[in-house]
Amino acid sequence: MKPDIHPTYYPNAKVSCASCGAAWETGSTIQEIRVEICSNCHPFFSGELQRIIDIEGQVDRFYKKLQARQEYVEKKQERKAARVSPERPITELEIGKRPTEMLAKAGITQVGQFLDKLDEGEKTLLAIDGFGQKSLSDTKKKLRALGYELPEPEA
Repeated sequence: MKPDIHPTYYPNAKVSCASCGAAWETGSTIQEIRVEICSNCHPFFSGELQRIIDIEGQVDRFYKKLQARQEYVEKKQERKAARVSPERPITELEIGKRPTEMLAKAGITQVGQFLDKLDEGEKTLLAIDGFGQKSLSDTKKKLRALGYELPEPEA
């Protein structure tokens, strides 16, 4: 061996665990060693497999992502439900000023009311003064595009 090139060897180096506080001595080139986890408290060696070691907050980040996803799905379902709501005003359909005014005069201000009349038959809607076949077909097209299920016409 060459002299003065090897590190100093400490036969009684002290090792201490930051998690459980265990301490022991070993041989090392470092006089004092501090470890985050040791064989006394590590789940693999201790048999506590349920224990989660979360040093960097990975579990919390995962749960935040999971919660954000759940909120996104709920909001999407609420928007979809609001889109086909029977309480939706007829004015939001943008079928034109005249047909909207004629329906309002007949007491039809919501999509649900329009669908009820349509269920009775197209003739009840065509009987409304100023609301013709073109207005009816335009309104039905808009409702289908928005996802409403229209009653089948009687044959």
